[in-house]
Amino acid sequence: MAVSVPVAVVSPGHLARVGGFVALTKPRIIELLLVTTLPTMVVAQRGVPPVWLMAATLVGGTLAAGGANAINMWHDRDIDAVMKRTAGRPLVTGLVQPTEALVFALVLEAAAFLLLWGTVNLLSAVLAVTATAFYVFVYTLWLKRTSPQNIVIGGAAGAVPVLVGWSAVTGSLGWAPFVLFAVIFVWTPPHFWALAIKYREDYAAADVPMLPVVADARATARQIVAYTALLWAVSLAFAPIAGMGWIYTTAAAALGAAFLYYALRLLQHFNVRNAMRLFGWSITYVTLLFSAMALDQLVLR
Repeated sequence: MAVSVPVAVVSPGHLARVGGFVALTKPRIIELLLVTTLPTMVVAQRGVPPVWLMAATLVGGTLAAGGANAINMWHDRDIDAVMKRTAGRPLVTGLVQPTEALVFALVLEAAAFLLLWGTVNLLSAVLAVTATAFYVFVYTLWLKRTSPQNIVIGGAAGAVPVLVGWSAVTGSLGWAPFVLFAVIFVWTPPHFWALAIKYREDYAAADVPMLPVVADARATARQIVAYTALLWAVSLAFAPIAGMGWIYTTAAAALGAAFLYYALRLLQHFNVRNAMRLFGWSITYVTLLFSAMALDQLVLR
């Protein structure tokens, strides 16, 4: 007699729930964090770090960043419901409940700390959860709804992964990783403000004082140009401080010049189309800059 074996079936509803929890972590933002972490590790190692170390650092960083983003969504679910861009997020639609989201976020943070502490080192673990605390308490709970400098100061949290990557390899910090921190820190305002120009009405409706909401077009564009010029200078300063070669230096000069061109173009013709071109280039910029950084070390050393 044939015996039938029950087969577990995953329903579309369960898959949607899993997708909702994944969405809480904001995967696209995490991708950018990982793009900066791995090349930083290559520079710190002056070559390719052990595979297990890279894997542990990237997984730990992903968990920490995912938890921070989930807490951000948990707190901002009221304004997410007002903004068209975020109206489909899982806490707004009810796909995930607020308590579930908060518990999920805290579990991710605990897992990140324990993983990094147990497999990498304590400094990297502390840096990762410190970035989360800064993102949650300084940016999300304090500055986002109260100051047009929200993304300037709060953006520091997104620059911490380079410190995590560096400390994972060396067990310490120094001038070079802090200059890399500065690169991401000054890259964040022009990157985010360009996007905020497109969604200005959303932020205004939610009463979030992003710079394009509280400042006129010319003032916003001038700020973007100023930070872009500073970014170019800091990225070039990293070369002698970290002992980089001609591959990185050439890339930093060319990529920074292109970034400044897009910023100046926005200043000259302030419109959503130019803002989104700048936003798109900002993502390409950081990806190519850090790729050149890693290539420089792998080829020249």
